[in-house]
Amino acid sequence: MSQSQRRGGPRADMVPEIAAAVGFVSSLLRTRGCVSEQQLQVFSGALREALAEHYKHHWFPEKPFKGSGYRCIRINHKMDPIISKAASQIGLSLPQLYQLLPSELTLWVDPYEVSYRIGEDGSICVLYEATASKPVSSYGMLTCKNQMMLGRTSPSKNYIMTVSS
Repeated sequence: MSQSQRRGGPRADMVPEIAAAVGFVSSLLRTRGCVSEQQLQVFSGALREALAEHYKHHWFPEKPFKGSGYRCIRINHKMDPIISKAASQIGLSLPQLYQLLPSELTLWVDPYEVSYRIGEDGSICVLYEATASKPVSSYGMLTCKNQMMLGRTSPSKNYIMTVSS
């Protein structure tokens, strides 16, 4: 346990957030049934290591939105390089990945929250959420999620519009 954790401050590790992200991407591969459990374990380990390395100097529990764009995993008709690198460890090619994963996927991995959206106008769903030990203000912060919401012409699918006569 780190000294800041013992004092009740924010934790510096990213283990639960990375585990949620890795579990989600692995479950997407698992549902297609084209990848064995052994391959999924290798893929999960490779992705876990790659994300930990990638986020090492971009993880700020005291300011969770800082670095959000850098930590965002994105498939937008172009494969995220971290996912393709992990997939190459189990012999999956880019064309195979495009068949197995959604063509539009955004995965936000932030301190205390991991969320995703499938499709440009899809709902944002939370995979993992924890509370910070001290209040965090997001006022005025332009996060990866907020940037994606700017300029949207249609409401999120979370809203149901009703018309009464």
